[in-house]
Formats: sequence, C-alpha cells, structure tokens
Amino acid sequence: MTETTSTSGPSNQWNSELYDSKHAFVYRYGEDLINLLAPKAGERILDLGSGTGHLTSKIAESGATVIGLDSSSAMVETARNNYPEIEFVLADAAEFTFSEPFDAIFSNAALHWVKRVEDAIVCMARALKVGGRLVIEFGGKGNVHLLTNGFERTVVEMTGKTIDAINYYPSISEYTTLLERHGLEVHSALLFDRPTKLEGGESGLRSWIEMFRGSLLSSIEDAERERVLLAVEAKLRSSLFHDGSWWADYRRLRIRAARV
Repeated sequence: MTETTSTSGPSNQWNSELYDSKHAFVYRYGEDLINLLAPKAGERILDLGSGTGHLTSKIAESGATVIGLDSSSAMVETARNNYPEIEFVLADAAEFTFSEPFDAIFSNAALHWVKRVEDAIVCMARALKVGGRLVIEFGGKGNVHLLTNGFERTVVEMTGKTIDAINYYPSISEYTTLLERHGLEVHSALLFDRPTKLEGGESGLRSWIEMFRGSLLSSIEDAERERVLLAVEAKLRSSLFHDGSWWADYRRLRIRAARV
C-alpha cells in the first residue's frame, strides 16, 4: 500500500502538453542517467519528479517495479494516461512516505524545483533500503545563468517587478554535504556544462520562458508581455542564438550515492 502526503507543489503551474511537445530534451537527456541507475528486474524503484512518465516507463522496461511521484497534478494525469500500467502518485518531494522501502531512487531534472532542500533529502534517505542507491541529476551552480539573468533583469527594468528565486542550483560541496549529513554516502558527484538546443527555432527562447518561468510571465500585463519578450530576445541573441536556434546555458549536477 502506498502512503503519500500531497501538497500544492511548485509555484510554477506546469503545462504537460507544452512540456512534451516543446521540451522533450528534458527527459531525453535523462535516458543516459538510466544507464548509471542500472535498474534490474525485481527491484523496487522510485522515480522522483516523474513528469509525464517517459523515463519511468524506460526504467520499468528493465523488469523493475517503478513508482512515479510528482507534485504537479497535470503531469501526473498525463503520466497515468500515457502509462496506465505504472503507478503514479501526486505528492511533494519534500513531504512523502511509502510503506515499503526502495532499492533505488532516481530523479532527473526535478530537484532544482524543490525549495525545502533538506526535507527532500530526509524523505529520500528514509525511503531507501540500507544499501539502496540514489541516482540524481538536476541544475547545478550557474545553471541557465545567462538565460535567467537576462530575462529577470529585463522584467525588472521594464516593469519594476521584484523577482524571487524560483530554483535551487547548488554546488557539489553544498549538496553532497547535506546528503552525507542524512546518512547517504556519496560515491560520485559531477558538475558539468551542457549547452542545450531549444526546440522551435526563433521561438525557442520564449517557449522556454513560457514553460519554466510561466508564473512570472503571466504576472506581466498582456500589453507589456510581448515587449518584454522581444527585449529579452534582443539582449540574449548574441550569446545564446546561433545556427538558427536558441541554446540554454545548462549546467548539471549528477550524483550517485547510497544509504549507509
């Protein structure tokens, strides 16, 4: 029996259709992380921040029993429709429990949305068996700095709005220290640049903003919104647009650890 505690999730209201149609690179890059997870038949695995379920399904192909967890009701609904044979639960990554422990926890491109960082780590440690492994990747220190700084500075300059931090992008030492504090032994940790081509050609940058900064964008008056987006594109074109496409300056933090 699954036991979870659900909450309202992140402030960004996810559009699962836009996510799948314009931002498939998020889960496609995550396929490489599954190789590091090395799932085996018979294992019990949690996909934390499972989104629309594509990577959850890939893990399940190994014969493992996989449960997907996400705080977005739209994402969970889409995942359940995509893969009705897999269990997906609506819950907060910083406030969940399960009655049976897991052999492994997998998380791709999700933990940088979790503000209650240490609470999430406590939940993950508690949900793992002794010796159970943790394989995670998310935005690390400096992630999308050019993109978000350009967008947020433009919003402030043109609208006067105050910008609150949306994401958590830690350094290796910051995050691994927290893991070790809560009984997780770190086996490897890597922070690396991964410039990422955005889908949509000329519209790629604004599509990224609509998906990942939608709550801030929607707070801007309709008449002003297009002017802001045009100004952001002009500001960032020289650094992030080439070969007919926009590129996001991603930096990822990839960690492999185990519960001791």
